[in-house]
Amino acid sequence: MIKYISAILLLTSSLGVSAASCPDYLNVEARKLHSKENVNLCELTQGKPVLIVNTASNCGFTPQFEALEALHKQYADKGLVVIGFPSDDFFQEEKDEAKTADVCFINYGVSFTMVATSAVRGDNANSVFKYLGDKSAAPKWNFYKYLVSGDGQTVQQFNSRVKPDSEQLKTAIETLLYK
Repeated sequence: MIKYISAILLLTSSLGVSAASCPDYLNVEARKLHSKENVNLCELTQGKPVLIVNTASNCGFTPQFEALEALHKQYADKGLVVIGFPSDDFFQEEKDEAKTADVCFINYGVSFTMVATSAVRGDNANSVFKYLGDKSAAPKWNFYKYLVSGDGQTVQQFNSRVKPDSEQLKTAIETLLYK
């Protein structure tokens, strides 16, 4: 009985530590793109480096999905989490979420987490992008990339022209992963 109680206390205290270590802006449930399923961003990231990207289906930078997927495949087993946030803030996202999902999952084979369409700028921005905008700058266009450390601190922001497979971005990711 004492072992059982000790195990419960240990489990409870370890859960409390991980919940307490999650930054507030990531302590949210987000609906997955074109799904009824939600994902808890704290559980998804669990102290890992994260690449957060605002995306759009009908943008000149949309082909970056291919390189984002390659980054995800290259670094996921080393700890990197990639999360895409579709947004129509720049009027280049599909109005129908099913079409957005087709672009991501069928056209580009995206397997990293994509959440439902939301605002990434201004007063209506989702909590993740409100925080990122306050700490660095709000996205000036689609496919802005934010590299966040395992403790939730914004490490670096990359504009739309910085390709996911660029040496600049890969070096920043590897610096976080191999500290």
